[in-house]
Amino acid sequence: MTPAVRALEAAGVEFSIHAFSHDPAAREYGTDAADALGVERDQVFKTLVVLADAAPAVAIVPVSAQLSFKAAGAALGTKRVEMCDTTRAERTTGYVVGGISPFGQRKRLATIIDSTCERYERIYVSGGRRGLDLGVAPADLVRLLDATIAPLTA
Repeated sequence: MTPAVRALEAAGVEFSIHAFSHDPAAREYGTDAADALGVERDQVFKTLVVLADAAPAVAIVPVSAQLSFKAAGAALGTKRVEMCDTTRAERTTGYVVGGISPFGQRKRLATIIDSTCERYERIYVSGGRRGLDLGVAPADLVRLLDATIAPLTA
């Protein structure tokens, strides 16, 4: 069990666990997950660690889309947003890149999620390691992470 799975169990929300074979050479973790799960790429979301005015935050967007830094800044109420470097993202969350889950991170970070999540009854996010995704209702994700829903993609 990963910290993400334990966090969802402790919260008592309904979720599903989906393990799949991950090619270690692949760099497109999210699209691999969508293909393995047999769902739309827009329904699988990637967890990105960004720096909002130099403070770590989390942006959750579909794997099929690119994060708009301008939109993320507006949602986070900051002027400058940029990607967090790999080492700091892993140290901050406790997960490896490609397996960063929005749940069970070492420290709760400000979290924003793309508004397209509302199109689905269930979305899929990383379960805390490569090759593991969790299906969860967007409303539960928002509630558990105290996330803000906003349009975040370019």
